[in-house]
Amino acid sequence: MLEFLPKEVRDGLEAARKRALKRKSRLRVQVGEAIFPVLRFWDEGFALDASLTPHLRGLVDVYDGARHIFQCLIIASTEENGELICDFKRSTMVTDKAPLDFWRDENAPVAYLPKA
Repeated sequence: MLEFLPKEVRDGLEAARKRALKRKSRLRVQVGEAIFPVLRFWDEGFALDASLTPHLRGLVDVYDGARHIFQCLIIASTEENGELICDFKRSTMVTDKAPLDFWRDENAPVAYLPKA
């Protein structure tokens, strides 16, 4: 149905759709000092605005607002319909504490009481 509309109207609708996606999503990708808003995010990748973003490869950080949530290794980025589609090889969840290097028993006592 959109193919019957004039090109200017289609371009305006596409720009409005991108603005709505940017406003709705709090996710952003940071590469060094550069920050790019994420339009869509799924299990194997995410989509960025192609007009604002260069082709990405390598390690990037994904933030939700100010909270660092993922560190992703991008292996491919292609442009489709004005979006830069980035596929990643791995996505590592960022935690606020170091991982344990030992097994912790779930029934272990939380604290020891001193002798009276």
